[in-house]
Amino acid sequence: MPHPDAESTAAPLGDAEYTVATDGACQRNPGPAGWAWVGEDGEWAAGSLLHGTNNIGELLALLHAVRDHAHIARLRVQADSTYALDTYRSWMDNHARRGWKTTTGAPTKNADILREMIDARDARRAAGLPDVILEHVRGHSGHRLNGWADERAVRAAQHGAEGREGVWYSRGGHPRIDVTADAPKAGEDKPRRARASR
Repeated sequence: MPHPDAESTAAPLGDAEYTVATDGACQRNPGPAGWAWVGEDGEWAAGSLLHGTNNIGELLALLHAVRDHAHIARLRVQADSTYALDTYRSWMDNHARRGWKTTTGAPTKNADILREMIDARDARRAAGLPDVILEHVRGHSGHRLNGWADERAVRAAQHGAEGREGVWYSRGGHPRIDVTADAPKAGEDKPRRARASR
């Protein structure tokens, strides 16, 4: 379900493209998990699970990014997970056609999330919006939005490890992220200023 202020998040409907990066994280995989999306304007959302996997975190990040930006006509979602991107592009429909079975006949993992992803995609289509633009980015390679999505997802997984399950949004009273700064590295608590070109 989208957060209450989803309608006021990000760019308005129209020709402007809005970019969101997503990431998932998990401690001990399986274990406490987290997901996050971070928008180009510093808006963000993150959620924690007491028990999950990295793949669940990646799928939930993509699901929430699409659902929370249902009013954005030209939505670009960047992810470092080819699993999540391939699932959205084709695998979820293949699993649905097979009655939520794999090619070997085993039950589809994470079918509940895949059903929600199909619903989110189909809702965009029913509203006459174009499909989401999906872009693969390399994780941990200096991509600023992905770095922030990773930071939020790792922090959410830590909340899960501490027994706190929930969802947090910048529209829910938490400050926006300064996405002009690099995300902190593991163990740091302050963002690093981007280096000026020389």
